[in-house]
Amino acid sequence: MNIQWYPGHMTKTRRMIVDQVKHVDAVCEILDSRIPISSRNPDVDDMTAGKPRLVVLNRVDQADPEATKRWAAYFRAKGYAVLESDAKSGIGTAKFSAAVRELLAEKLQAYAEKGQVGRMVRVMILGIPNVGKSTFINKVAGRKTAKTEDRPGVTRSKQWVPIDKGLELLDTPGILWPKFEDQSVGLNLAFTGAVKDDILDIETLGCHLMTYLGENYPDALKAGYKLTAIPEREEEENDVAWGYRLLEAAGRRRGFLISGGEVDTERMAKILLDEFRGGKLGRFTLEMPQ
Repeated sequence: MNIQWYPGHMTKTRRMIVDQVKHVDAVCEILDSRIPISSRNPDVDDMTAGKPRLVVLNRVDQADPEATKRWAAYFRAKGYAVLESDAKSGIGTAKFSAAVRELLAEKLQAYAEKGQVGRMVRVMILGIPNVGKSTFINKVAGRKTAKTEDRPGVTRSKQWVPIDKGLELLDTPGILWPKFEDQSVGLNLAFTGAVKDDILDIETLGCHLMTYLGENYPDALKAGYKLTAIPEREEEENDVAWGYRLLEAAGRRRGFLISGGEVDTERMAKILLDEFRGGKLGRFTLEMPQ
């Protein structure tokens, strides 16, 4: 699958980020803990060069816990502050303000020495579409200030959100990059809902996800779809072909049959993606630190 999605408003967002970054003290980059590298916009480093960075590994409730530990260590080794969170339930969000102030401790000390105690700290919130930025901000703020929906492209303009007397956040629209050089990145973004479903072949996408789960989390797949066994991959069988057979097996167990006793694999693919994105099949991480 050649997956690309870069609507025009993202070019405008990029220009806005470059223009506004000079007005903030730090940058908070929210990542999907299931795909920490695929959900990192590679252009962010250039756009925010020189700004202290806090990385938030969001949706930890849906990611493999051991993998999340490895990813947190990976980003700390790169010099970033790291916060693990689940924005929907609020896990980790209460630690945000303290994490920001720890990240900016030297700058705040310098302000204090100049008599600027209580000076407003401003943090830009960045991330790809549908990674949970607005939900995270609402939890940190303790009220609904940003519009949220479980689909990409909802936030279309910047907005300043006061958190307390000394902290203000800049919410920005989700931004991707013009071309995914590695198609595994495109697949990971599509699996997790960062790319609009209406530009995708959902059935083929479901085949790819089934293949990944069959190879890496077969027990969860068996439990989720009550399969007595995972159909074995035949020699030289490609990802889509094997994934299609897995979709058929799961769809048959769910009773998704159409005329002639065939399995409605398109319906099964939609159910698979919904259940994966909703965390109903288990906790999965789709990539690991090198």
